[in-house]
Amino acid sequence: MFKKILIANRGEIAVRIIRACKDMGIISAAVYSEADKHSLHTILADEVYSIGEAQASSSYLNKEKIINLAKEIKARAIHPGYGFFSENSYFIKAVEDEGIVFIGPSSKSVALMGKKTDARRLMMKNKVPVVPGTTEPVNNTDEGIHFSKEIGFPVLLKASAGGGGKGMRKITSAKEFGSAFEATKREALKAFGNDEVYIEKYIESPRHIEVQVLADKYGNYVHVYERECSIQRRHQKIIEEAPSVFVDDKTRKKITTAAISAAKACGYYNAGTIEFLMDKNKNFYFLEMNTRLQVEHPVTELITGIDLVKEQILIAAGNKLSFSQKDIKV
Repeated sequence: MFKKILIANRGEIAVRIIRACKDMGIISAAVYSEADKHSLHTILADEVYSIGEAQASSSYLNKEKIINLAKEIKARAIHPGYGFFSENSYFIKAVEDEGIVFIGPSSKSVALMGKKTDARRLMMKNKVPVVPGTTEPVNNTDEGIHFSKEIGFPVLLKASAGGGGKGMRKITSAKEFGSAFEATKREALKAFGNDEVYIEKYIESPRHIEVQVLADKYGNYVHVYERECSIQRRHQKIIEEAPSVFVDDKTRKKITTAAISAAKACGYYNAGTIEFLMDKNKNFYFLEMNTRLQVEHPVTELITGIDLVKEQILIAAGNKLSFSQKDIKV
């Protein structure tokens, strides 16, 4: 087990990880920027270190500072929390190269699932249903209109590197496509540093169902049931419910099996979430994979009694899952 963990985050998630560390007898090392000097996580942690100015690029997003600090204080592992570097495959690879354990998936798995078009192709190859759409970025308006007519309007134009509900536009006709295409590319470039966009068939009044998975480094996989986050504003989640009242036992079996297939397809280990859209007939389609702990993880913890943060740490330390699928009850 790790003696000390560096927590490369702040706020609620840093406090959550500190709590798990205390329960497990692990020294928690917190970091802070000038803006967070007196935040709760700096009070609760066993050790506290300044990593720079208030601007995130000078502190929480400064790869060298975080890795060098971990080496300096002899922290054997880094927990990224969510946001910041949690899904940055380049950061994870740099951590791995230094012989430090990243508490999360491998850099390879994150890279495979990080770009939506690549993830869609991987899912199709592994027979996980995906929303009808392009498997490559759309290069221009004419190409986009042609494909949209093939699958039928309305369509959804989405940023290939997107997430969090940003870089998405519903298009109902060919005449709207040109302006929407340019606007989405601009938004994608600003938000994600990548202006590639792709097309998906727009599903009317969908349910948004996400499946929590856990996997160790020995090929053992379990799902920890689903959460429903259909109540949204501007494609961003407002309310999380678990388990979903819309998903019956037969559908639950199918969607959780698909989620585990998705995780296996990218050689995943640690905690992750596979998101699906579900239509009114309970057909479901892979949307994306969140290769990290999610903000809403306590919802799953409440219904199952499983401490996901502790499991993350145990898996990262090389432990096998201590339970099987049949042991997980709601």
